[in-house]
This record gives sequence, structure tokens and C-alpha cells, in this order.
Amino acid sequence: MTTKQALKDRLIQEIEDNQADLIDLCSQLIKIPSENPPGDSTKITTFIDDYLKEAGTHNLWYESADKMYNLVSTIGSDPNGKHLIFCGHSDVVPTGDHSKWDFSPTSGEVVDGWLLGRGASDMKAGLGGLIFTFAMLKKLNIELPGQLTLAVVPDEETGGEYGVPWLLDNQLIVGDGCLIAEPSSRYNPTIGQKGSYWFKLKVFGEPGHGSLSPLAGHNAITDMIDAINEIRKLWELDIDIPERVKPLIEKSKRYMREVETDREAFQPVMDHVTVNIGKIQGGTKSNMIPESCEVEVDCRLPFGITQDDVTAFLHEKLDALGINYEISRFGFRSNANYTHADNPVCTSIINNIHYVTGHESYGVMQWASSDARHFREHNIPVLQYGPAYLPSIHGYNEKVQVEDIIRCCKVYIAAVVDYLFD
Repeated sequence: MTTKQALKDRLIQEIEDNQADLIDLCSQLIKIPSENPPGDSTKITTFIDDYLKEAGTHNLWYESADKMYNLVSTIGSDPNGKHLIFCGHSDVVPTGDHSKWDFSPTSGEVVDGWLLGRGASDMKAGLGGLIFTFAMLKKLNIELPGQLTLAVVPDEETGGEYGVPWLLDNQLIVGDGCLIAEPSSRYNPTIGQKGSYWFKLKVFGEPGHGSLSPLAGHNAITDMIDAINEIRKLWELDIDIPERVKPLIEKSKRYMREVETDREAFQPVMDHVTVNIGKIQGGTKSNMIPESCEVEVDCRLPFGITQDDVTAFLHEKLDALGINYEISRFGFRSNANYTHADNPVCTSIINNIHYVTGHESYGVMQWASSDARHFREHNIPVLQYGPAYLPSIHGYNEKVQVEDIIRCCKVYIAAVVDYLFD
């Protein structure tokens, strides 16, 4: 009888022996354009579907919006066992000005140990690792004491409305735990994330001739300046971090001091509301008193403050100014959320990072947001772990080290064994 440990070691060796095929798969994914916007996932979904069919899987297509295709496949026939979800997005952010790239954004080439192209780090290399693991388990006819579902979603980079939440809300994927192959550091998966509060603020004034300002009309831009000064005070709030998450916050700060050392100065973001005035538009021309001004603001919320708390703060401060304004919400909206480090889906990844690399591993907070929040809203424990060269994400010359792709794939296949066979 094959022991769990022997099976795990065998599968890790399979990844090692077939690493060239793994890298080729990731390369092929990068070569297929899948920018979002516009969000047409037809070509890349077709490629993934064909690849999986060659391994013998049965795949389901779900079109959540025009040309946005979610692909779902499940292996394992034991519905009484645990059910693990592998999740990744096939869309990437726009490539931007191609003249600023040192290579083609759809290169997919390997140069000096680096895989090059848009999506290399976010997250076609991670997605390729999930697909490769899933297909290998099927081709090797590994009898799983449970089920493994692969969900490839087309819409994460613009907010994800037609990807993960659409599948979950329509009960098209279910599970006891989930791994998302989003970019992370080598030894520190993200097991929690800050909340998001995006809003538009519009301030109204009265038009008039610019030569009579400030005695005539009412300048919406100067009122907006006052409003922005009040909004920025969100950063100054003293947040009471709940005791249950203080260890996670401290580990995350340690990570910023000792691992991503260039982030050491950013430790306060873990327990403060960040405020980015990201866009401003107002007025018509210099000799006209502006009658309106609008800003878009991105706030990220730590544990200890909710969406309603922020809304109440904003109205209190803006009402006190006596200005004419309106607030509307858009984009990401969530409270801070996490999965406990002791949850089996977390330990299966964290323990196997250590097993594969021999390096200390622990989970940390993410200071941004991702699809993980949707799984937690549906009571599915989740964490994120994927290959990445973090400085290149969403920038020019995106890339990832080949050795990181191989390492993550070994962790993925070992984690399936530990999670489902435990």
C-alpha cells in the first residue's frame, strides 16, 4: 500500500521530472492575449479547455458576460471526502505603451531563468501551475479521497464581478477550502487582506465670472480642497485592532521588516486606513468659477473599522464643512477578512512550502484586495500562494523566475495530498 508520504514524494518528483512541460504551458498562456479590458477570454479559455481535455477531464463553460468565460472542471469521485478548489484568473491588465517594454508583452520566452511577458507574475504562471497539477493528477489516475475543482475565471483585474463571485452566487463551485495562485512571496502566502472602500465625492458650487472670485459665485474646487483635507484624516484614526488578529498583524509587519525589506517603511498600513485621492476633475476653464468638482478615492481598511464606520466618518466631517456634496460608491467594497493560519487549507500550503524548500513559512496579510474575499463571504477558507517577481506586477517588463514556478507547483501537488488525504 502506498503511504500518503510516499505518494506526495512521488508527485513532487513528477513535477521535477516534467518541469519543461510546466514552463511550456505557462509560456503558451502568456502568448495568448487576454487583457481586461476588453475582457474577451475566448482564446485563452479554448486553449485551457483543449489542454485539460487531453488529460481526460470533463470541463464546463459558463459565460457570465459577453465573451467572458468561466471554465470549471472537477476530478475525484468521492463526494463524502473534502473538496478543495484551485482558482486562478486568466485575464491580465493592459500592456500599455509597448515602446516601454524591453520585450514583447506576449513574449512567453525564457531568458536567463526568467519567464517574460504580461501575466508572468499576475497570474499566468500561477494559473499554469494549477492547471498542470490538476491535469497531472488526472493523467496519473490518482484516486482522490475527495474532490478537486479547478475554476479558471475571466474577470479579476477589473473587480471580478463576472468571475469568482458570479460562480459562487450561482452555486457553480463549492468546496471546503480554496487555494488561489495569486502572486505572493516565496515563503509567505497571504491568508488575510484589508478591506476596500472606494467612493466618488462630488461637490457642487455656483458658477460665475472668474474675475469676481471669491466675491461672486461659489467655487466647488476650493470646497473640494477642504473636503479632501477632511477625508485624509481617515489615516489619522486610532484603530482598535481586535485581539484575535493581532498575531497576524505582527507577523505581517515582521514580514515587511525581514522579507520584503523595501516595504519596512510601510508597516503602518497594516493597522491604518490608507487614503488615495486617485482622480480629480472639476471646472470648465480658468475664467469661470467652477460649479462642480469630483474626486475618486481608494481607501483600504484594517481590522477594527467597517464600511459603515467609514461612511459615518465621512458624513460627519463633510457635513461640518457646510458644503453641498454627494457620495457614491463604486468598485471594491469589503471589510478586512482572513482565514486562520491553523485552518487545514492554510497548513497544507504553509507546511509544504517548508517541506519543499526547507525554509520557514508563515501566512501574512495582504494590504490590497483580491478574489479571496468572495470565498470567505461564502464561508470557504482560502489563501493565496503563487510565483511572482513582485516589483514587475502591473508594470512594464513583467517577469517571473522559472524556479519559482516549479517550486509553487510542487507545493500545490503536495498540498492536495495533505489536504484531501488527511
